[in-house]
Amino acid sequence: MYAETLNIFPSQPMHEDPSPNGGVSLLSPTSSGSKRSSEQSMEPTATPRNDHPATLPETRKDAKAPVKKESSTKGTSVSERGPKTPDPKVLRRLAQNREAARKSRLRKKAYVQQLEASRTKLSQLEHELQRARAQGLLSGSGGPLIGDQGLSVSLGGLSSEAAMFNMEYARWQEEHDRLMCELRAAVQEQLPENELRLFVENSIMHYDEMIDLKSIVVKSDVFHLISGAWKTPAERCFMWMGDFRPSELIKMLASRIDPLTEQQILGVCGLQQSTQETEEALSQGLEALQQSLSDTIASDALISCPSNMANYMGQMAIAMNKLATLEGFVRQAENLRHQTLHRLHHLLTTRQMARCLLAIAEYFHRLRALSSLWLSRPRQD
Repeated sequence: MYAETLNIFPSQPMHEDPSPNGGVSLLSPTSSGSKRSSEQSMEPTATPRNDHPATLPETRKDAKAPVKKESSTKGTSVSERGPKTPDPKVLRRLAQNREAARKSRLRKKAYVQQLEASRTKLSQLEHELQRARAQGLLSGSGGPLIGDQGLSVSLGGLSSEAAMFNMEYARWQEEHDRLMCELRAAVQEQLPENELRLFVENSIMHYDEMIDLKSIVVKSDVFHLISGAWKTPAERCFMWMGDFRPSELIKMLASRIDPLTEQQILGVCGLQQSTQETEEALSQGLEALQQSLSDTIASDALISCPSNMANYMGQMAIAMNKLATLEGFVRQAENLRHQTLHRLHHLLTTRQMARCLLAIAEYFHRLRALSSLWLSRPRQD
């Protein structure tokens, strides 16, 4: 009876694993379950147990979290990479273009300031000469050395403003040649549109400087500007109210800016037609002015009473008032040239406008070369 009781409580616990030497295992299905239950009960109680089936995917998701974090980190490192560094050559060229534009603006400002300062000095000099002439200090046996023509005698027949304009135009032409060389090189290098645009805008800005110079001299000596004395002989053959005809220039450029889109063709043709109509209107107005001025000078009142000084001065005052309108015609012609150039810039692409500017520069360069050849030609007796 005692032996049977001892068999109920064996010396080795039934839940332990068999010995390594391969003894028979005393574990039963029930005891295995008891083992797992006991192991689970021995886990720390800090993490609550949740056997609900809906939480199982979350547990697997948590297990994969490090992998997802790694991929996210990898994606962030790719996205945080900065943009590709531009080519140093492109950056250097853009910096040079900006510096050239800045210098061009400074030159324009300096030109205007210099012109205003020169005008003030010349006005003071003329005032002093007139005062000296009134005091009889400059008179001689043949009359005053500087008489009705003011300073024009000392400047080779030119007024002070005309001589100053000729000097500034020579400087402008030198700078214009340099800008055209840079533009030609930029076109030949096939620069991108944004870089080429800087050269084109600098060239157009340089043309605007010439318009400012003309606006100063037209107030003081409109005859010098309209005569074209500051141009070469071949250029004067094509002069119209102080410079070139815009409509003729458009005709010359039409074959240089191909290919054009249909919309561009319509725009250029419309610009040429409107420009030509404006030119005709200005030309007719100038002819009417010349006729009216001639009629005033040839008035019967001046012929019948040439000794009547009051009548003479009255007619001359009328002629002076009519002649003052000549300045208005020249200003309108300059505005037309200015608008034509800027409207072409608006209609054409940057590369087309670059070729257009080069064609204009080449056209006038050939006219100047023709003038040089003509003046240096061998002459026969």
